[in-house]
Amino acid sequence: TGPRTSRAIGVPEQTRSAIVDRLRAAGCVSADEEAELLLAEEKSPDELALMVARRVGGRPLEQVLGWAEFCGLRIALDPGVFIPRRRTELLAREAIEVARCHRRPVVVDLCCGSGAVGAALVAAVSDLELYATDIDPAAVACARGNLPGESRVLIGDLCDPLPSPLRGRIDVLVANTPYVPSAAIATLPQEARLHEPRAALDGGPDGLDVQRRVADGALGWLAPGGSLLMETSAGQAPDAAEILARAGLSPRVLSSEELDATAVAGSAPLLAER
Repeated sequence: TGPRTSRAIGVPEQTRSAIVDRLRAAGCVSADEEAELLLAEEKSPDELALMVARRVGGRPLEQVLGWAEFCGLRIALDPGVFIPRRRTELLAREAIEVARCHRRPVVVDLCCGSGAVGAALVAAVSDLELYATDIDPAAVACARGNLPGESRVLIGDLCDPLPSPLRGRIDVLVANTPYVPSAAIATLPQEARLHEPRAALDGGPDGLDVQRRVADGALGWLAPGGSLLMETSAGQAPDAAEILARAGLSPRVLSSEELDATAVAGSAPLLAER
């Protein structure tokens, strides 16, 4: 949840309580906090009623609000676009640390969704050359609104839309690929199943199909010593690390108990080792 704002001040307690009751009855665990956020976004009573109805109807809170908080930033969200998760802040933090090791780093954000990871990188790393890609036109449009004009947000499958002069020049290739096994999609919360694109969730039979495709092509795009970083689950991490190793990268597993997050990173060999 994001910070409360003063816009909710002055709302009658009866209205506030009624909203909390409706949210709680709909199964919202943090009904009080959600009510504050909805009230803070209110522009008119009719709009407030519509937002509450959408939330009670099962739409994700972030899509109702039109934004999600990520790495301290407010990321604008359009309907149907994948919602950035807090656990993905591990991926962003690690990408930031790697990018800071390079002078004017070239960074590519694959499967960029709303552009949240790219936006975190732009906010934290100066003099950054950023490219982002996604196969979903709605995600690309959303990311273009969240990333500065000098960033290039391209529509297409993984690295396919990247300009060929980037081959061998990318310092940081970061990818929040879909990694939910196909059979597990049915067990996801309804908010994800119904309101986020399946292509942003479904990683194939073992959840690692897209990661294999990213890793297989990474070495041709990475600069000597460049890094590929991908989010995964704790259970998938050993297999994901092996995927990186087979692709010619030196793997390591990253984890955060605070964020309940796991990622893998693979370093390309230096030029003399290629």
